[in-house]
Amino acid sequence: MSTIEFRRATKRFAVRDSGRRGTTTEFTALSEVDLTIRSGEFLVLVGPSGCGKSTLLDLLGGLSRPNSGEVLVDGVPVTGPGLDRGIVFQQYALLPWRTALANVEFGLEAKRVPRSERSARARDYLALVGLTGFERRYPHELSGGMKQRVAIARSLAYDPAVLLMDEPFAALDAQTRETLQDELLRIWAKTRKTILFITHSIDEAVYLGQRVAVMTSRPGRIKEILDIPPVDDNGGDPRSAPEFVRYRHLVWELLRDEVAKAQAAERRGTVSRERERTPHAPVPGPASARAVSSGGATAAGRDSSVAGAGEPFEKNVSFEKNASLEKNASSEKKVSGVGHYR
Repeated sequence: MSTIEFRRATKRFAVRDSGRRGTTTEFTALSEVDLTIRSGEFLVLVGPSGCGKSTLLDLLGGLSRPNSGEVLVDGVPVTGPGLDRGIVFQQYALLPWRTALANVEFGLEAKRVPRSERSARARDYLALVGLTGFERRYPHELSGGMKQRVAIARSLAYDPAVLLMDEPFAALDAQTRETLQDELLRIWAKTRKTILFITHSIDEAVYLGQRVAVMTSRPGRIKEILDIPPVDDNGGDPRSAPEFVRYRHLVWELLRDEVAKAQAAERRGTVSRERERTPHAPVPGPASARAVSSGGATAAGRDSSVAGAGEPFEKNVSFEKNASLEKNASSEKKVSGVGHYR
């Protein structure tokens, strides 16, 4: 078990300036983040899209370094990846040419564990995640939930002190997601790893976390941390317990303004990008006069009416995709639980 500290951690990126070709501008993803995760704690991080949640996890995983401030594990600065920290991503990241057993053995090979011990330990961790009997299956022979179980087993097998989980259940269906949430809590109760879990789901955050840290909109900071005490659900579904509903509401109240700020910033960015893309209107002349008199519009006018009238750019792209799909379809026709929160 390990204690994690973020001390005024700031992360900036150089990004291309869309307004001036060949130039870059500075983009601040995280600003002076202060956060302590206690040894053996299960802490869940939530925040609006683009607030820097995954960037924060990258800093802890050693995949990136802060521009200022520091990240420490047991008082030692993080300077790069290490076997003391296991990472489970949203995508399973399994090696397709390896069986489930061989995928779990992968981290043990890096630690130079003897072959016989590797196999035995990998089998133990596959059993821990409920995959006994699937050792010889390849990733393409497993369901999405099974693949994520293999990924979790692989991260646990080389016994890291810290487990970092970046929306690991986001791509799964609701039933599988809830099953794996219970599996993860069972594994955590048995191993007492220090876990940092990122999610967009408020329900998932309240169900899993001992504490829930809420982030601000970009640049990301820690807005507030809520303690989520265990609640007796009298043997029923903890998600329907009044206390669960109350904490879910508290998290949403903290998030509501940040989500609105993030959406407003995205709209401003979309309008700005569209203005840059829209060509200047032509000087009025006979052609444009005829277009106006006939109820038509120039190319510039059409672009402005679609992208400059307050409609999000993503909506226009979606409309074009739908139109393309309909056209293609037409042409084809012609051719042819247990929870912490209880």
